[in-house]
Amino acid sequence: MTTIKTARSQSNGHKWHARYPELGTEPLPLEVFTSKEQFSLEREHIFQKVWLNVCRVEQLPNPGDYWVKDIGVCNTSVIVVRGRDGQLRAFHNMCSHRGNKLIWAQQGNSSAFPCKFHGWMYGLDGTLKFVPDEEKFFDLKKDCLGLSPVHVDVWEGFVFINIDPDPQETLQDYLGEMAAQLTGYPFAECSATAFSWRSEVKANWKIVKDSFQEVYHVGCLHKRSLPDAFVSKDNPYTHVLDMKLFPRHGRASLFGNVAHQPSPVQTLSYKHGSILVRNGFSEQTLPVGINPTRSTNWSFELHVIFPAFFVVVSEGTYFTHQFWPLDVDRTIWESTTYFPKARNLAQRFSQEYSRIIFRDIFMEDARTVEETQSVLSSGAKQDFILQDYELLVRHSHNVVLNMITGKNDGRTFVRASKRAGEAHV
Repeated sequence: MTTIKTARSQSNGHKWHARYPELGTEPLPLEVFTSKEQFSLEREHIFQKVWLNVCRVEQLPNPGDYWVKDIGVCNTSVIVVRGRDGQLRAFHNMCSHRGNKLIWAQQGNSSAFPCKFHGWMYGLDGTLKFVPDEEKFFDLKKDCLGLSPVHVDVWEGFVFINIDPDPQETLQDYLGEMAAQLTGYPFAECSATAFSWRSEVKANWKIVKDSFQEVYHVGCLHKRSLPDAFVSKDNPYTHVLDMKLFPRHGRASLFGNVAHQPSPVQTLSYKHGSILVRNGFSEQTLPVGINPTRSTNWSFELHVIFPAFFVVVSEGTYFTHQFWPLDVDRTIWESTTYFPKARNLAQRFSQEYSRIIFRDIFMEDARTVEETQSVLSSGAKQDFILQDYELLVRHSHNVVLNMITGKNDGRTFVRASKRAGEAHV
């Protein structure tokens, strides 16, 4: 391991790192994106231990509604179901007989869960209800052979699960002060209409995640799709308006150019509803934790919920990213944009236009992270250099290291993943 150097003072222009000097300023070792040992440790000490978002309550409105989430990094598949009593429950998607995957569809509604292999039947509460030819088994204890439960909880309509049989903290404790930042945002109202994309990206999950934890890239990568929406003469590098770190999570207020000149079709979208880039908003509609500086140049509030869930809110719309590791260089990227229910065709048009804008911008990001991953193992470089406005990237990697090693000093980056495992032992 290498000790991180003390951050420079704010007087030298390093404003954000000066607020968190314990994070240091040294380069980030490139091997954290390529090491199979590192990936194995992340699987064991992070994804199989923390709360993970899997869906929203709007996807499970009625008794019998279920949602299946295959989570490769946790080596399991999980069923989330709304019971007859209205409660949400979660179970490993695995029959107690000979391990068949119980539900193959991603979502649906059912009064019970039958196994397609031998016909064992489970209730919505996970109990074993029926076993064909039951008398031929040896001392069968049906009461002990229900579906294996998974911890589930809800925050602001987002459904989270925890694979750990004995989680060390509740969902509320895990989210901590980050949750308070979003108190009062109308998630239910803004979630009436949703558009989702899902794609496998050939890149490490942290490479993908890091590309959305900074906006330093916007003026270059998105200069055609977003020529002046998030940059201006006075802010040519899209410097954020505000940032705050929490023990595991992070938040940033993103700049928007109020002088942006929309095209005719964008103007129509502004007039009739939500759009990616707005040039005006009402402070009265925003909770105090969103755009806390109350800047008139604000566009979005970025919330990074560790390990890989993003909630990005604006007025009248929000979007999420969820990154699911598959292997050291493969990641499932799920992105969803949310809008209120359209009251007329003009509003519906506005939402559809905004959806397409999101899609096209995200495609630019996806190509970039794949090209990055493709050359990481060349050996040409050993480190990544981070600047002051990439503070969320640095913080996130420190949290990864802390969880792997079981330490919480936040002052060292691992130089070899094997050493992180030895440090934990």
